[in-house]
Amino acid sequence: MDPVLSALTIGALGFLLGVRHAVDPDHVVAVGTIATHHTSFRRAAGIGALWGLGHTVTILGVGGTIILLRVAISPRVGLAMEFAVALMLIALGLINVASARHVNAPAPSAARPLAVGMVHGLAGSAAVALLILATVSDTVWSIAYLLLFGAGTILGMILVTAVIALPASLAVARMASSRRWLTFASGVVSLVFGLILARELTGLGGLFSDVPSWTPH
Repeated sequence: MDPVLSALTIGALGFLLGVRHAVDPDHVVAVGTIATHHTSFRRAAGIGALWGLGHTVTILGVGGTIILLRVAISPRVGLAMEFAVALMLIALGLINVASARHVNAPAPSAARPLAVGMVHGLAGSAAVALLILATVSDTVWSIAYLLLFGAGTILGMILVTAVIALPASLAVARMASSRRWLTFASGVVSLVFGLILARELTGLGGLFSDVPSWTPH
């Protein structure tokens, strides 16, 4: 295959996979706990952009290190990174459930989606880096792939948060108290999802097993 065509194909694949990566269930659940606090499309898009930026920073940092130094990720480390996401989802759920009790609870600061994105990036960086190592031999193009993957993730998450904000804005327009219910519902979903994920990661062959088994995804 022509080198230029091959490079363009790799770049397009990285970008599209980044967009698809944004709609992973745990990502949508996590950002939903924040997006339901906002009913403006512009603010929701900003939340998505911050989440994607945090995700990309970690992907570039951790994933780039794995690619450049050929770092091996043990199953226990891989599971621990994913377990961090489960704990974060549980924490986000508890925060939303608690804040839903207050009528004038302040909206989350910009630091929250950035931090949430970074934790998700930590969990996904190993899988993305290992995928690149298996398909792209050139180091420069491997890093370029990470950048395009990150750009796709940012775009995808902007779209996701905007979609979440749509029903929220319609609901709030009809009934002011609906914001509290949306916050509470998103908190419950995040809490349950986090508990289920934590149980899966700590079950047979899981994080605390003598011989843990981990499949990057």
